[in-house]
Amino acid sequence: MMELPASLSLLTELASVSSSFIKQADRKLSAHGISFAEFMVMHHLNKAVDFTMSRTELADAVSLSASGITKKLNPMQRLHLVEKEINQRDARFSLVKLTATGVEIYNDALVTCIHCANDLTENVTAKQLNTLLEIFAKLK
Repeated sequence: MMELPASLSLLTELASVSSSFIKQADRKLSAHGISFAEFMVMHHLNKAVDFTMSRTELADAVSLSASGITKKLNPMQRLHLVEKEINQRDARFSLVKLTATGVEIYNDALVTCIHCANDLTENVTAKQLNTLLEIFAKLK
């Protein structure tokens, strides 16, 4: 059997670790009624000026297509976590804003996510974490 190149091993290991981390974060965040994917949408909106981003910027930030972000936002809008402002001339330029309810749930979920991340990385030193973050920055 052919030995896999290190780059492919890295890709498969990253996928495995990512899936495991997300699954565990999803379980913890269910207490707040959101998934990790929804948390990430809220995280990017929380960092944005006035808690607002264009739909296309938000889609890029969370690595979703235009239709993917729409599917993600619709239930969030029904739960009053986000609100959308439609641009009548071009839907691609519609804005998405984190609501006051969304900010409150995000802040509570952030504490849960921090605890979850700490639990998931308890066997990794701070130096190792920083090294990983530096490597990931180069891979983007």
